[in-house]
Amino acid sequence: MQAQHPSSSDNKAITPAEQGSVTFKPPRPLLATAMIGAALIGYLVHKTPDARQLLESLAAMAQQLGDLSDRDADVLAQLLAKPVAPQQKGVTAC
Repeated sequence: MQAQHPSSSDNKAITPAEQGSVTFKPPRPLLATAMIGAALIGYLVHKTPDARQLLESLAAMAQQLGDLSDRDADVLAQLLAKPVAPQQKGVTAC
């Protein structure tokens, strides 16, 4: 006995992409996580008040929108609670 697979040469319904649009749009929570991650790395590397302010504002916005979990917000709050001295140029840690 042979399995029968119906096939047809009829047109199939497809949704064309709009002109000039990007085909992949990441979900908002993933985009928020990526932006906060980049700001976090910038803060940990540069340790400037501007980098800290950017991280704080992105985290606050993401939390208000519901895109930041309570656990992630707690981790950021703990990290931001620690005072960080700016690194001096030309000085490396041993």
